[in-house]
Amino acid sequence: MRSTKKEIRGVVMSSLFLLLAVLIAAPASMLEFRYHSNSEMEQYLLQINASNPEVTHLYSIGQSVKGQQLWVLALGLSPRRHTVGIPEFKYVANMHGNEVLGRVLLLQLINDLVRGYRDNETWSLQLLNSTPGTHCQYSQGRFNYNGVDLNRNFPDAFAGLRRQQQLREEKREVRAVIGWLRTESFVLSANLHGGALVASYPYDNSNKDSELVDGASVTPDNDVFVHLARVYSHSHASMHRGDRCDDSMPFLEGITNGYQWYPLSGGMQDYNYVWAQCLELTLEVSCCKFPPVRELPALWADNKKALLAFMQQVHLGVKGRVFDASGVPVQNAVVEVKGRRNMCPFRTDQHGEYYRLLLPGKYSFTVTYPGHEVLTETLNVPYGPDNYSAMKHDFLLRRVSADPTQSNLPHATSEVHGCETLHRCTSPP
Repeated sequence: MRSTKKEIRGVVMSSLFLLLAVLIAAPASMLEFRYHSNSEMEQYLLQINASNPEVTHLYSIGQSVKGQQLWVLALGLSPRRHTVGIPEFKYVANMHGNEVLGRVLLLQLINDLVRGYRDNETWSLQLLNSTPGTHCQYSQGRFNYNGVDLNRNFPDAFAGLRRQQQLREEKREVRAVIGWLRTESFVLSANLHGGALVASYPYDNSNKDSELVDGASVTPDNDVFVHLARVYSHSHASMHRGDRCDDSMPFLEGITNGYQWYPLSGGMQDYNYVWAQCLELTLEVSCCKFPPVRELPALWADNKKALLAFMQQVHLGVKGRVFDASGVPVQNAVVEVKGRRNMCPFRTDQHGEYYRLLLPGKYSFTVTYPGHEVLTETLNVPYGPDNYSAMKHDFLLRRVSADPTQSNLPHATSEVHGCETLHRCTSPP
């Protein structure tokens, strides 16, 4: 167990979502391999919280359209508040009501992590201290209670780029998630779905401009996204083979660019990446959307290693804080990496923190903050996940000189309306 106090935070939404922003505690012997109802999951979370108040914090981020609480369960050594320097991670499952394996996997992951924590097992302690021919039945129930596909209802960056005057009305569950993302500094995330066996990465949409390359809609962090997708696929029992589902196209190495697979407007993974500075993948974890109960133990075994390996990738790249000339950490400083022109520039949070998931290599960073000189530094970034920590580097800024020609230094801007207004990029109007 590392000496630094660290935490992983997690979410569970008891209606259509099971959001796990990093996992949690529960009596290991009580969780069966079966499908649990919403009320059973709620009781499970309440019991976890009551039994482990020192490491868990259960709260709601709002209600579904049916009035059900959207629960968040956080686990860590300081579960009620963010710890500076500790990246936050989340898993999301069952966003589509008929794709149910994800919620089973996350409940089992909770169960395993707490068992390992209680038994003082190294693998669990490291994660919890550092971050984290079948016939498919019941194929209906994809939408929320009002018939809305929530994974088509998030604000869309490419709609903004096309200067559309109106976006679809965000539904209650979506508004709750957007509000929640603005209060947390999530760095890495995955959304678990079913109906295929593949790790899909952004972009899901395109305006057919410079981001469109050979049929794929490519992000500035494409190398990182491809790596993350490969980590899950190659850690999975069979996803990396790429051709495991009879009714699905083959995927090389079991990964795909979302847009290249099929264009999708209003998706959550693009929203996370563009506006919340959180790199999110969509993980299709089973060919069958609603697998028979007898197959659940084997499907958990297929995905367990991959779920854990993906969590560990939250420690890629560089993390640190930006300080002004007085040594005070500053919010909303722009931290850019040369060659990675994000629609919304990555900015420091309310604690002055930044996190950049990057593969090993040499990178040029530029830091911009009003009233201070633009700072440029080159960093050699190692591979952090094996040590459960990204490289730590703080930036110390200098005030601009009294020379009036220096009073208006360049400031990073973005093509997407709203990026410049908040430390966490906002949605278009």
